[in-house]
Amino acid sequence: MEEGTSKSPSNCASTVDYGDADPFQWDTREDCQVRQILDRIADKWSLLVIALLENRRLRFTELRREIDGVSQRMLTVTLRSLERDGLVKRTVHPVVPPRVEYELTSLGRTLHTTIQSLVTWTEEHQAEIAHARTAYDTRAAEAAETTAS
Repeated sequence: MEEGTSKSPSNCASTVDYGDADPFQWDTREDCQVRQILDRIADKWSLLVIALLENRRLRFTELRREIDGVSQRMLTVTLRSLERDGLVKRTVHPVVPPRVEYELTSLGRTLHTTIQSLVTWTEEHQAEIAHARTAYDTRAAEAAETTAS
């Protein structure tokens, strides 16, 4: 192992000094905790769950109904992971049948603010992205025709 390289997965800092502009804002190693957290919160189901739980509690069935295309298993895995990371609180009410509700924790609410910024950016730039996609698809189709000729 090179000198200055940490074996600790929680230390994901680069060993190279880039001054103020670090192109490696997070480590790309699989065992990096920053990468693991980003993988968790950036997946499509987590983003949707966090967005839906803004300022309200929802039952599992309500979440599943609201999230088009999510399987029961995937929603269960997502909620457990978000709970483990301290972003979602699960409350089981002692009734028959059991009633389980989910809500954002204070930490989850801070993440929601960040996600909302991303959503706002997406809404503001969706036309530009659609234009870029169309231009790319056109170039790709023209290249395929040229290659086929």
